[in-house]
Amino acid sequence: MRSPSPAVLPFSHPTMTTADQGLTTAADSSRPASAKQPSAPGGLAFLLAALAMLGPFSVDTYLPAFPAIEASLHTTPIQVQQTLTAYMFSFAVMILWHGALSDAFGRRNIIIGSLAVFCVASLGCAAVHSIEYLWAFRVLQGVSAGAGVVIGRAIIRDLYSGPDAARLLSLVTMIFSVAPALAPILGGWIVKILDWRSIFLFLFLYTAVLIWACYKRLPESLPVHLRQPFSPRVLMVNYKRVFGSPLFHLKAGTVAFNFAGLFLYVAAAPVFLTRHLGLGPDQFAWQFVPTVVGIFLGALTVNRLAGSMAVGRQVLIGFAFLIGAGLFNLAYHAFLPPALPWSVMPLFFYAFGMSVVAPGVTLLVLDLFPDIRGLVASCQSFTQTMLAAVVSGVVAPFLSHSVLWLAAGQLAFTVIALCLWMGGRSYHLAHKDNVNAWETVPVE
Repeated sequence: MRSPSPAVLPFSHPTMTTADQGLTTAADSSRPASAKQPSAPGGLAFLLAALAMLGPFSVDTYLPAFPAIEASLHTTPIQVQQTLTAYMFSFAVMILWHGALSDAFGRRNIIIGSLAVFCVASLGCAAVHSIEYLWAFRVLQGVSAGAGVVIGRAIIRDLYSGPDAARLLSLVTMIFSVAPALAPILGGWIVKILDWRSIFLFLFLYTAVLIWACYKRLPESLPVHLRQPFSPRVLMVNYKRVFGSPLFHLKAGTVAFNFAGLFLYVAAAPVFLTRHLGLGPDQFAWQFVPTVVGIFLGALTVNRLAGSMAVGRQVLIGFAFLIGAGLFNLAYHAFLPPALPWSVMPLFFYAFGMSVVAPGVTLLVLDLFPDIRGLVASCQSFTQTMLAAVVSGVVAPFLSHSVLWLAAGQLAFTVIALCLWMGGRSYHLAHKDNVNAWETVPVE
């Protein structure tokens, strides 16, 4: 991957006007001039993807162990499900702070510190003898697991711009996409050969390796002179700027609701696979492999299209796959019983479409406030994760009794996402002359 030259504008395209390109220059002007780009972006992509994998490993690896945890701790299925909800809510709350902390104290320091906390939490999960303690240590895992994925996005945008940023983000997604498929399969085999506690010991070892790798290889992309003061007043002003922006909610909501449609099936996987499809704990690959292949191929498509297609057109192509997959899923289960491979096939196309939509929209969100990209990445992840937590704790339990209801829920989420995207485009076109100076983004 070549390093971007100063002339490269974010998402510049032959169809963009000079005025449009001027907006992109404003969005990129705060990029650290002193930040040196890594000589091997592929190596950085692998490291950032490994950090992002910690989230899926924390969620998906122990899903096949739910029955074993229930039996071992003498608890109920709902209480075991609440360990996932406790993780998701704490993940969402703390994710608001990872970016702000990295804006003030540096990207690298916060990542390494969070990984150390996650190590301790994983050992605690492996040693618990009651569901209450498992809830507590899952909360501790949640507050520390999100640093890598949030700050990783900020690091990419610190160091790269335009098509190069899109390529690197899609490359990270391609590598990262292995995790959601590998995690439940690995968890199923661990719980079958050893026990459920060994899953958390695996997470401890994985995180320890990450700490070593980050200490040796992770660059600091935010120079000291560009860091934000960490004070309540400054933070309040910055959070108000972000959460007071209609464009932020419309664009970040696009990514969040598409992800919610996929996460609905992740949260419902123990019921969807075992009860509706009659599969065992070591057969979760039936759902997660098609999903991950879709994510990988979608990211590969974005990697190839970066710089050659307007972001708006790329996003609409992704939505065509999302809506098509949702409609097929709903129609099939309206008339036929759940069966392999038809019940999982729509997940491949849904994941493909989601992966085509997400990178471009994510970079547009980060460019809304280029001076506080870490905090913006936190706010975006917060909205996505809070919605996923609601899906895990409320929507999935409510819909998982019926495969038809799950299909309807997924379609509803992506229709909402499409409405938000179209609303964001309309808002930007209507307010492009009066929009806040920090909300200067490329016209897609």
